[in-house]
Amino acid sequence: MTEQVPQGVDPHIPNAARMYDYFLGGKNNFKADRDLADLVLSVMPEVTVGARENRALIGRVVRYLCEQGITQFLDLGSGLPAVENVHEVAYRHAADARVVYVDNDPVVAAHGRAMLADPDRVAIVLGDIRRPEEILKDPEVRGLLDFDRPVAVLMMFILHLIPDEDDPQGSVAAYRDALAPGSYLALSHGTNDVATERVMKVSEFYKRANASFTPRPGREIGAFFGDFELIPPGLATGPGMPWPFTDPDHPLFMDEEMTRMAYAGIGRKP
Repeated sequence: MTEQVPQGVDPHIPNAARMYDYFLGGKNNFKADRDLADLVLSVMPEVTVGARENRALIGRVVRYLCEQGITQFLDLGSGLPAVENVHEVAYRHAADARVVYVDNDPVVAAHGRAMLADPDRVAIVLGDIRRPEEILKDPEVRGLLDFDRPVAVLMMFILHLIPDEDDPQGSVAAYRDALAPGSYLALSHGTNDVATERVMKVSEFYKRANASFTPRPGREIGAFFGDFELIPPGLATGPGMPWPFTDPDHPLFMDEEMTRMAYAGIGRKP
């Protein structure tokens, strides 16, 4: 069966967002995406578990933030729509929640807009999160989010798709600086602290895709929070850390498979 290709999309170039969709068991992907994703899985089969755990993690993080009184969410690098999207979770826990998704992939934006039924409360913006000044000034972003009040910025499994030469630390700092006190930054990020050889093979595979994969050590991932106060227990990963496995109700609870490949954390602006 011939795959339907949206105008302006090259189906022969693997796309990181569509590969992630494939890892999640989705259908919004092409043969090139699946072929490269299968190469990744041949080296690191736990990626599928990690992708699904990350989706579950997003839901727990959003629930936790709503419980802290947050009603505004900026989801950067949101990816293709999946189950338990940010606005769906937020609406269950905060009736007045507002959500803006940002992604640089036109296919992601098109799919997102097709599923959004409440433009007064949720929007998807086509933009490059490496250009925070453009995102923060965008009329749709400003139309839904009031940056004079606390906002939660979500950067879930996206920063490792930004290479060092694009200065991800500087971009994240710009978002932090734009937030009011009481705002939050939540992120998850692939690491090369463990399984280094396999992780670097995955990085080599991603050079064939539209986005690189740059896993980072925990000290660099922790630096993304700047002077934000990390919610206990801080930057979480690893089988040696007891709480992710003993407290499944904690917002950062992760399956042990996930912790072999990623860090996660939530920080609050003082």
